[in-house]
Amino acid sequence: MKINYLAVFVCGVLYWLLGSLWYGVLFGQRWMDLEGITMAQAKNTNAATVAVDYVISFLLGLLMAFVLANVCSWRNANTAGRGAAVGVLLWIGFVAPVTYTTSMFEGRPKLLFAINNFYPLVGLWLMGIVLGVWKKKPA
Repeated sequence: MKINYLAVFVCGVLYWLLGSLWYGVLFGQRWMDLEGITMAQAKNTNAATVAVDYVISFLLGLLMAFVLANVCSWRNANTAGRGAAVGVLLWIGFVAPVTYTTSMFEGRPKLLFAINNFYPLVGLWLMGIVLGVWKKKPA
């Protein structure tokens, strides 16, 4: 299999940055309200714990990018459209059903599902585009 590891790393960084934009700028306050988190609670979180959480979230984004790169390789998704389609298909087939079922049985608000799960949808779409267009140089 031809995996472009630099593209995988860049996708991991992009996914992590998207998360900070998603939960920091775009939907942060609404997400905190829906989760019942106050600003005082957020500010009172142990800095070391937060740092570890950020590192783990980055590593998990790298894992997602690596798996998506493998699936794109298997499916010959070598264009932006094909890569994006693979990312969206994986979200539709795996992420959304599992997380919606959990959210539904927990009685959580649908808006909270949307905030939490459209982030990986956009992330997989974006990573699929990058992986689809960024070709690995021949050895």
